[in-house]
Amino acid sequence: MNRIEKVCIFCGSSAGGNGLYVDAARRVGLELARRNIGLVYGGGGIGLMGAAAHAVIEAGGSVTGVIPHSLATKERALESDFDQHIELKVVKTMHERKALMTRLSDAFIALPGGLGTFDELFEALTWAQLGIHRKPIGLLNVAGYFDPLLDMLDRATGEGFIQPRYRRLVLVATVIDDLFEQLSNYTPPESIVQWVELEES
Repeated sequence: MNRIEKVCIFCGSSAGGNGLYVDAARRVGLELARRNIGLVYGGGGIGLMGAAAHAVIEAGGSVTGVIPHSLATKERALESDFDQHIELKVVKTMHERKALMTRLSDAFIALPGGLGTFDELFEALTWAQLGIHRKPIGLLNVAGYFDPLLDMLDRATGEGFIQPRYRRLVLVATVIDDLFEQLSNYTPPESIVQWVELEES
């Protein structure tokens, strides 16, 4: 069983068009706090990111935000009374942001989001495929949001672009407890060649 002390969440800086998304982000945050698992995330105070972080803080949990200086105002790092409850790390670039979030975390959970969420998710998957990290990556498939993406991954696997063992890098659940169980019991694929170190990427 994997020891998970911090989970990195990828999710939207907007709330999306379905109230279930915000509710799911809050429930994930509350569950992290209940399990005494720290949250690592993109540092924003709005959208699903803010909902998850606020829920962790309200439940007495630990939050680490990582945000590029250029986005600190746009995504509004957690403000005022929440500032004292969050460890905020401001970096120079998006690449530094993703690399640091990866180093700080023991597992990843993707919630609904847009291009930034997809970018973070697929970079985490690519790094797992290359052996840069061996950490579990899960999708909380809220209201079927990730169904088209999962279909595309299956298509790519069927067409020979993704090996089946790498397709299994993506853990999927619709229930939070089920997702945490998968993250805890994850075993990385065998025969991953470690091409580069994270610090060199």
